[in-house]
Amino acid sequence: MKLATKLIHTAQQPDGLGAVISPVYQSVPFEHEYDRRGFEYSRSSNPTRQMLESVIAESEGGKHGLAFASGVAAITAALNLLRGNGHLIVSDDIYLGTYGLLEQIFRPWGIEITYVKAENTESFRASVKKNTRLILIESPTNPLLKITDIRAVAAIAEQTGILLAVDNTFASPVFQNPLQLGAHIVIHSTTKYISGHSDVLGGAVVVNDDRLYHEIRTYQRSAGAVPGPWDCWLTLRGIKTLPLRMRAHQENAFYLAERLQRHPLVSRVIYPGLPEHPQHELAQQQMSGFSGMVSAELAADLSGTQRFIKSLKLFPLAASLGGVESLVNHPAKMSHSFISAALRAEIGVNDSLVRFSVGIEDKDDLWKDIEQALKQV
Repeated sequence: MKLATKLIHTAQQPDGLGAVISPVYQSVPFEHEYDRRGFEYSRSSNPTRQMLESVIAESEGGKHGLAFASGVAAITAALNLLRGNGHLIVSDDIYLGTYGLLEQIFRPWGIEITYVKAENTESFRASVKKNTRLILIESPTNPLLKITDIRAVAAIAEQTGILLAVDNTFASPVFQNPLQLGAHIVIHSTTKYISGHSDVLGGAVVVNDDRLYHEIRTYQRSAGAVPGPWDCWLTLRGIKTLPLRMRAHQENAFYLAERLQRHPLVSRVIYPGLPEHPQHELAQQQMSGFSGMVSAELAADLSGTQRFIKSLKLFPLAASLGGVESLVNHPAKMSHSFISAALRAEIGVNDSLVRFSVGIEDKDDLWKDIEQALKQV
């Protein structure tokens, strides 16, 4: 079956009453059965969560899926594989929630962390040490949409005997499948494109290796950062339309990126689908589409950029992404506001950078809104 069919029909279990849509199993305890191993307690396992985990595994072409209460909880579960004083290599321009987790939690626990240029494959090889256990990357990155050569980094991981984890949130399983490119672990914030409606938190990990699955499964069951049945059911409902939504996100994003590129008040547009993107050819090789995230630098100072954002009517200023509605984000005053201006400049996040999560509204309406807001600059 093709992906669009799998996402609708995988794990849809009949309930004995003929319901076409599987119900929500809103029970914490289950009656214990001595003669067989079934469901016992919802922290360990729940039928609704099990359905979601099966669908997410299928979406990535993976063997095992594990659902978590948030994307950060899913990342934490993967990083738990480090244990002790291991060394972690991380691509730069990482999601700031991940950066905070690394710097505020894992580094104080004794984990050694090295940040490298996401687009420079050799920087990953050069950073490998004897105690390196894991490489964590995003591709595309947040918010500068850099592309990492997943196949090449996976080859480095294979040669050095370490694990590669890829946060695939921005691309979604529709446009990129890191396991097929050699990654060992795929991570998602299902809050974003997978659920798609900005109304439910969630995260997921997908692996093929049985040993990895049992390690992360033990952590999931013991730590308990799992989604409740209703969160799982809402995510299941959302994922059924993922292929349709991703095509609409991409169509709108490409249209806006091209229009922004031609506007005199926009100094740079960052979108992997544009030939001008520095890793456009690589993106074409490892992605089947370019998703709905567009970043742009305005030809304006901080106050002009803020005036542009405040003038938008169809793009609320908000921190999330991947929903059916369009959103705008101002990294310098939001996600990156707690780091120094010098570090922001080093990363490439300046005051005029804006990040659009392009929704599935009419593309002409979206452009007219951006155009009228640019006039205010």
